[in-house]
Amino acid sequence: MSDGYNYIGGRRSGLGTVLLSSIDAHSGERLPGFFYQATDAEVDAAAQAAATAYPVYRALAPERRACFLEAIADELDALGGDFIALVGCETALPAPRINGERGRTSGQLRLFAQVLRRGDYLGARIDRALPQRLPLPRPDLRQCRLGVGPVAVFGASNFPLAFSTAGGDTAAALAAGCPVVVKAHSGHMATAQQVADAIERAARRTQMPAGVFNMIFGSGVGERLVRHPAIQAVGFTGSLKGGRALCDLAAARPQPIPVFAEMSSINPVLVLPEALRRRGEVIARELSASVVQGAGQFCTNPGLVIGLRSAEFSAFVEALRLQLDDQPAQTMLNPGTLASYAAGLRALAEHPQVQRLSATSHDGPQACAQLFKADVQLLLEGDELLQEEVFGPATVVVEASDREELHRALAGLRGQLTATLIAEPAELLEAGDLLARLEEKVGRVLVNGYPTGVEVSDAMVHGGPYPATSDARGTSVGTLAIDRFLRPVCYQNLPDALLPDALKNANPLGINRLVDGVFSRELL
Repeated sequence: MSDGYNYIGGRRSGLGTVLLSSIDAHSGERLPGFFYQATDAEVDAAAQAAATAYPVYRALAPERRACFLEAIADELDALGGDFIALVGCETALPAPRINGERGRTSGQLRLFAQVLRRGDYLGARIDRALPQRLPLPRPDLRQCRLGVGPVAVFGASNFPLAFSTAGGDTAAALAAGCPVVVKAHSGHMATAQQVADAIERAARRTQMPAGVFNMIFGSGVGERLVRHPAIQAVGFTGSLKGGRALCDLAAARPQPIPVFAEMSSINPVLVLPEALRRRGEVIARELSASVVQGAGQFCTNPGLVIGLRSAEFSAFVEALRLQLDDQPAQTMLNPGTLASYAAGLRALAEHPQVQRLSATSHDGPQACAQLFKADVQLLLEGDELLQEEVFGPATVVVEASDREELHRALAGLRGQLTATLIAEPAELLEAGDLLARLEEKVGRVLVNGYPTGVEVSDAMVHGGPYPATSDARGTSVGTLAIDRFLRPVCYQNLPDALLPDALKNANPLGINRLVDGVFSRELL
């Protein structure tokens, strides 16, 4: 492993004296090599490099940017077995999971290339002049969207590829015409280095401007990056504490900027009576598999299960306990994640209104699946305990006495990424009231599925009301993610030659545009 330098404007930089080491997730030992923590001057230089690249990069034709994204995808797919082994060493993730995540990462880059060629992201609108209109004429008005400017991206610990250096935030920002400055996650710096090298090879191959991609290492460098006046938006996936701190920093700037932070979710699962009567043991088996998938290290992990008091629900809870007790212990991403998981379990176990149901205790070097049962009053009274995400293979069951109490319990929930309804067809037809309640709380509602699979597509929403995210109007997965890094600009009475291609009379991009209230691809 070569030493890790910061990536600034197409060059490497290592001016600092603080050296960082990557850690083997299995053994806790330091890996060979080190990484230079970015100095204040290097953080400034990275942000400025992105700012210098911005006017050149955003002016490139969408086809040029699409080719850049596809080149990154090709470079990622070409990384060999040594790369997969390295990611596994830093994160303890198994090779099949890493290969799958790499496919998702390159796939979303190619999907954004399709978005660029399709052109709907531009939001082109044209209201042609009406000089004869009374009582006042209408000027020629044309609107489209452009990238907001340089974006700071904070990599996530649990997705070293799909939510990190070349992940969804980076892909969406680059598609929007925004250069990026990535703050590499300390949990997989060597992985970040190899992905950054792949991005830079793609940038050179497609002749992108220097500074379109930058990456810095170090703890504590994120604050200076977010404060830098060149940065115009932030993408973050991580803890509520970390995301909220970035939001507060960005809001306190002389020029406040948006932070799109995905932070905390317990993803409630509602199991309705008839479904439990018909297939309670099957649901318990499927749900337990979702809880322990990836050692529970998913932001969509089902951390709360709610049902109505009945013999069937009691039998289901016991079946779920047996399933979870039967799951093998798993190595987590790093010792810090394991310690955080243990702390969350202690907080639940020590609460007088929470009962630990699991027969197997969690007291070793790996994460053991755990099941708890909490009094519904904790939700009804707004207790913070059940609202806190326990990041790991654990879930909490809550029993409501009747439908009215179930509604009040749902009303007590904070914002979530997902909510799931497990029900029979007839129950679903009578669950409109529950659906309406869940729509107010979450970004994605599932029926008879489990939330730990997040498809990368046009329709996906991976977001939700606070504290699931800092801005419920966006998503960090799917093509709508590009909207976070775009803003509309209106052009009044501009000569055709000065208009962006998206708005010119000849429609050189061949895109669908809203012209005088009607969608059209026609020339004007």
